[in-house]
Amino acid sequence: MVSRRFACLFLAVSMTLSSIWIVSADQSHQIQDAAEAAASYSAAVQALEEAGPFALLILDVNLPDGSGLSLLEEVKGRVPVIFLTANDLETDIVAGLELGAEDYITKPFSLAVLRARVNAQLRRGKGAGNEVVETGEFVFDFGRMEYRKKGKLVELSKTEQRLLRLLVQNRGTTLSRGDLVDRVWTDGAEYVEENALSVTVKRLRDKLEEVPSKPRYLKTVYGIGYTWAVK
Repeated sequence: MVSRRFACLFLAVSMTLSSIWIVSADQSHQIQDAAEAAASYSAAVQALEEAGPFALLILDVNLPDGSGLSLLEEVKGRVPVIFLTANDLETDIVAGLELGAEDYITKPFSLAVLRARVNAQLRRGKGAGNEVVETGEFVFDFGRMEYRKKGKLVELSKTEQRLLRLLVQNRGTTLSRGDLVDRVWTDGAEYVEENALSVTVKRLRDKLEEVPSKPRYLKTVYGIGYTWAVK
C-alpha cells in the first residue's frame, strides 16, 4: 500500500514541488495527508518539531533561509533524508552523501525513479524501525542509528554504518569482499577504489575494537572477506 500511495502522491504534486517535502510516518493517512510540504528551512524545522514523527525528509540544497546541508546535519539520526536538487556537481553530491543523506537525486528527474527510490527507503525504514542488536559489549540500534560500546555512543559515518549493519545482520557468516562492496556502495560500486573496503574496515575496528590490530569481532577471513564473530 505504501508504494501505491506514494506513486499517486508524487504524480499529484510534481508540478508544484516545494523546496522540502516531509513524508509522514503514518501510512494510514489518505493521499492528501501523506505528506507535509514546507517552503523553507525554518518551516521544516517547525514541522519536524510539531507534527512528527516522519518517515522521510526530501529537501533541496538551496533553501530561501539556509542550506539543506545544514538542515541535514540538524536532523541526522532523527529522520532519513533524500536530496532532490539542481546542484549536480560531483562535490555537492559527495558532500550530501558524506553528511549522511540516504540518496541524492538531481533535477531534472524521472518521477518513476523518484518513486522507486522513495519506496525503497521507506521499505528499509520499516524493516529497521525497532531493530536493536546486542552483540558482545555492543548495542547497535540501526533504526535510531545509535551505536554503543560499553554504554558509550560511537559516531559512525554513513558508510561505516552500512558495512557494520551487513556484518552484524550476518554475524557468524563470512561475506566476500565483492559482495560487501556491491552492497555498501550501492551507487556506482564499479567506481569504488580498490582499498575503500579495507579503509572502512580499519576505521570500524579503530572505533569498536579494544585492540584494532587484534580484532575480536570484525575478523578478516583471508582470501575471502570479513565476518562479525558471534560472542
